[in-house]
Amino acid sequence: MRVLGVDPGLTRCGVGVVEGVAGRPLTMLGVGVVRTPADAELGQRLVAVEQGIERWLDEHRPEFVAVERVFSQHNVRTVMGTAQASAVAMLCAARRGIPVALHTPSEVKAAVTGSGRADKAQVGAMVTRLLRLDAPPKPADAADALALAICHIWRAPAQNRLQQAAALHATRAPAARRSPLPSKGRTS
Repeated sequence: MRVLGVDPGLTRCGVGVVEGVAGRPLTMLGVGVVRTPADAELGQRLVAVEQGIERWLDEHRPEFVAVERVFSQHNVRTVMGTAQASAVAMLCAARRGIPVALHTPSEVKAAVTGSGRADKAQVGAMVTRLLRLDAPPKPADAADALALAICHIWRAPAQNRLQQAAALHATRAPAARRSPLPSKGRTS
């Protein structure tokens, strides 16, 4: 499985590609950051993020894209930029028919470090170890993108089984609801 992880942001959008399967050593295929100038107009910044992500999709041809789920922050301006960059990443993947998975920061931290409250240094150290790198990727946005890809590779099999079970249940449940119960004591 080849996954492009995206740590969305307007100034620095972390991107990282990891290949492998759960239970086996993983391989980093690329890591970097799509940067936009803070003083540029919002529309231009979003186009720059789109172009950067499109280049990563062209170069690495991932089977999945894992994006950090935007969560509420106290700084509304920051969360808006993050949400906009996240939407651009999802749009780029959807345009190509690539499935997108959203993972919360605590899910990613728990998957990679064992603790949903790990700090950035711990995430970077574990990404370095798991991918057998010489040093943690810099900046932290790049390490976070790799952590997202790792999280998806490790969690996707279980998520797929849950989705299949839910789909099976959904197809059986309507049939059970449609079958009329016999009425007692009523005649037509």
